[in-house]
Amino acid sequence: MFRRTALILSALILGIIGCSQQTAPVDIEAEKTAVAAVLANYVDAVEKEDMNLYSAVMSHDSTMINFGSTGDPIIGWEALKKVIENQNSVFNNIDINVGDVRIHVASGGGIAWATSLWTFNALASDKSVSLPVRCTWALEKDKNIWLIVHFHKSVAAG
Repeated sequence: MFRRTALILSALILGIIGCSQQTAPVDIEAEKTAVAAVLANYVDAVEKEDMNLYSAVMSHDSTMINFGSTGDPIIGWEALKKVIENQNSVFNNIDINVGDVRIHVASGGGIAWATSLWTFNALASDKSVSLPVRCTWALEKDKNIWLIVHFHKSVAAG
């Protein structure tokens, strides 16, 4: 009898402790604002060819996979870093016009995804380049910091 009573009391105490330690609700709008800031920093990093800022907004996971508007999948941070450094050596005067940004944050507040439309303008060998780019983003919150863990860019046909 004592053993059964002790088990029931233990279960009740654990239940009460578990209920009292629930996390506060996630402020989805504040998280969307934070994600928007990360995406804006990404654009700034590309336009200014700022590898330190680029590094700060990206995950450094060796298994992440990203897709640029052309070429093979980009696997891992080191490969992505090389692609961006190469892009910086090819393009000058980069200007990205961003539109139609749509940000979604999961109810738990740790995962977000977004879409946007870019017009990527730059000079390559003194020739003007203007590309309509469709962007999809996936972000994770790590130690209270949003990081881009995946992107997929494609150039609109036509």
